[in-house]
Amino acid sequence: MKNVTDSFVSLGYWPSAGSFGFNTDILATNPINLSVVLGVLIFFGKGVLSDLLDNRKQRILNTIRNSEELRGGAIEQLEKARARLRKVEMEADQYRVNEYSDIERQKLNLINSNSKDLEQLENSKNETIYFEQQRAINQVRQRVFQQALQKALRTLNSCLNNELHLRTISANIGMFEAMKEITD
Repeated sequence: MKNVTDSFVSLGYWPSAGSFGFNTDILATNPINLSVVLGVLIFFGKGVLSDLLDNRKQRILNTIRNSEELRGGAIEQLEKARARLRKVEMEADQYRVNEYSDIERQKLNLINSNSKDLEQLENSKNETIYFEQQRAINQVRQRVFQQALQKALRTLNSCLNNELHLRTISANIGMFEAMKEITD
């Protein structure tokens, strides 16, 4: 700042030619012009520059504060999201375990039910086989009985004459009468 005022003071020592004009000597006037311009800029621009820098500093500080707040909010949201993720993972694991145990229980129930059904079918099959065996045995017995009866009738018819026939009838009537007397 002292250099600037010295420049103005030194202007007073210059001889005045009586007129105002431009000095075209660049080497002589340039340092003077620069010092005047810099002096004016520093004197008047110092406050403006200081205000601009202060405003810029405040914006940067506000941006940093906002960034810190946003970072804090993002960290909080991240922690909440992680907590929700852990909770959902635990619920999914619990659901998976419950579903697996339910599936196993249903599988065992199905196996037991099918086992009972197979047992009932086996019993039904055995009963049907026994019934069919009895029916077949009865049919064979009836056929054998019919054939034996037919053979006996043929034999009797061929062997019997009228007299033997009448004696057999009389014997049978006697047996029936004896049975009737016993029952009465």
